[in-house]
Amino acid sequence: MTRSRSKLTQARIVLGIAVLAFATFSVLVPDFLSAGNVSRLLQNVSILGILAMGMALSIIGRGIDLSMVASMAVSVAWMLAEMNTGASFAHAFGFALLFSIAVGVINGVLIAYVEIPPIFATLAMGTAIYGFGRVFLLASDVNYLPDDWQWLNTIATAAPLGIPVSVLCFAAVCGLGHLFLRGAREGRYIYMMGDNPQAARITGVPIRPMIVGQYVLTSLVALVAGLLMAALVATMNTRIVGSTYVYDIILVAVLGGISLSGGRGGAGSVIVGTLLIGILLNGMTMMNLGYTTQNVIKALILLAALTIDSLVNPRDEQTSQQGDI
Repeated sequence: MTRSRSKLTQARIVLGIAVLAFATFSVLVPDFLSAGNVSRLLQNVSILGILAMGMALSIIGRGIDLSMVASMAVSVAWMLAEMNTGASFAHAFGFALLFSIAVGVINGVLIAYVEIPPIFATLAMGTAIYGFGRVFLLASDVNYLPDDWQWLNTIATAAPLGIPVSVLCFAAVCGLGHLFLRGAREGRYIYMMGDNPQAARITGVPIRPMIVGQYVLTSLVALVAGLLMAALVATMNTRIVGSTYVYDIILVAVLGGISLSGGRGGAGSVIVGTLLIGILLNGMTMMNLGYTTQNVIKALILLAALTIDSLVNPRDEQTSQQGDI
């Protein structure tokens, strides 16, 4: 009996809810099961899932990165702007890559060495990134894929064997994330840092350099998501920085089982969380629920997920006793 209970993980519960939600929308919403809608559903959530995989890397290590969307938007928009002025792809991509690495390094240094809490450091960085980009790098909020690179849009929107290219990219990122977290020494260090930072330090884990590397990886994953987004819609709109997108990313990660207390979850958590949120967003849109209504529902789901995470995975000895009061 105990053994069967131990197998009932949050990821499996969320997967079951996703299957139930899919079945419910299939009955209530006309054309929900159509091949075109299912393909759009998977394509639309792929970018969200890739970003959630990057967010998972920081949360598992007991951090969080609220600057991901800003880093993604500004770096890719700058790349497109450079390409539209005649720069080669390699030249423009090099700028975007260096920009993303610099954002990750600054985040990591602020958190690891200056010891600013991750939520405040990355929140401030997100605002700074957008402001810096609009003042010094970009002439407008919207930057388009150059005409002679429109073939990238054709490839990105293709569906070989009925599977959208964006879904294949999401699967590849999750696969690499799983291999890194479970197979690489640095990935195991991230779990150790998230589970018990003091014990990790005592056992010789280089905590501060690992934190810097952790945020660089998160920023690079955001760049990958941004490149895919630009290829899919042939543009990058930096106004996305002011949207609720970053909270959708956190929602996917936490809902799937990435504990904010650190040290728990993985690529599987990201996949099931992405599926559930994708199904809910698609179903609500097809039911013609307004943007504000959808945000309220997402906020309630996020609050519920955070509450459950706080109760099941207390962050420290003090919070673990909150039920005693």
